[in-house]
Amino acid sequence: MEFINFHLVPGIVLGSVYAVGAIGITLVFGILRFAHFAHGDMATLGAFIALALVTAGLTPWAALPVAMAAVAVVAIVVDKLFYDYLKARPKIMTVMASLGVALMLRAVVQVVFGVDPRTYATGIVRPDDYFGILLRDRELYTLAAVVLIVIGLTLFLRHSRWGKAMRAMSDNPDLARLSGVDNRKVTMLTWAIVGALCAASGFMLGINNELHSMMGWQVLLPMFAAAILGGVGRVEGAVLGGLIVGIAEEMSIFILPAQYKAATAFVLLLLILLVRPRGLLNGKVL
Repeated sequence: MEFINFHLVPGIVLGSVYAVGAIGITLVFGILRFAHFAHGDMATLGAFIALALVTAGLTPWAALPVAMAAVAVVAIVVDKLFYDYLKARPKIMTVMASLGVALMLRAVVQVVFGVDPRTYATGIVRPDDYFGILLRDRELYTLAAVVLIVIGLTLFLRHSRWGKAMRAMSDNPDLARLSGVDNRKVTMLTWAIVGALCAASGFMLGINNELHSMMGWQVLLPMFAAAILGGVGRVEGAVLGGLIVGIAEEMSIFILPAQYKAATAFVLLLLILLVRPRGLLNGKVL
């Protein structure tokens, strides 16, 4: 049980957080066709907004939807101010602009919230014993929230009118426009969903660890690795990739010092790009 409690369970929880972030990355690339480097820092912003609400008196899980809505608005504003003007330019310009946005968001977090590590809760939280498996409440809530987010988003994309419009734009933007899809509204909706997912992933990462202003850069590579590993453009692929990356990071300490755990995502990313660039579930090629 030691293996399950100290490696497998933390890997699944971490992988679930990566999965939520990877879904946002795969939506941006699948629909808007560029790699969004500000993704991690949007997650950091959402985590700190939730922390501010918790400090003001809200419970963490009551603060989450407010933070998701706030970052959704931020994502839409960022698109209107920066990315929208670059749509007709080569995509590399939008990618570089997203890097600039990441630096700006990081600076805002550092100025407003400081650079010291922060936590949602103080003290030691003892895990509960479920037939020998040790789980903390926050880990159970994280897994439940991820399941609800994935199921809800999947149902939305497959069965709602706007979800079908997003899928049509992902398959062929020009044909979607000719079919009557309002691409500008779909783009706005995509950014709202992506921003909300960023906030959710940042919050869940922070509630299970600690918050600091640089954590967005640290989770960006694992999230990209998860999206590419599962197959860019595939929501289920992002979930699969996130779980694999999270579990692989926790397992890596068997052969690597703990400080090199983050390198696991980089190795997985290189391997999947070399061996199967379309990912495990045959997504889009970067």
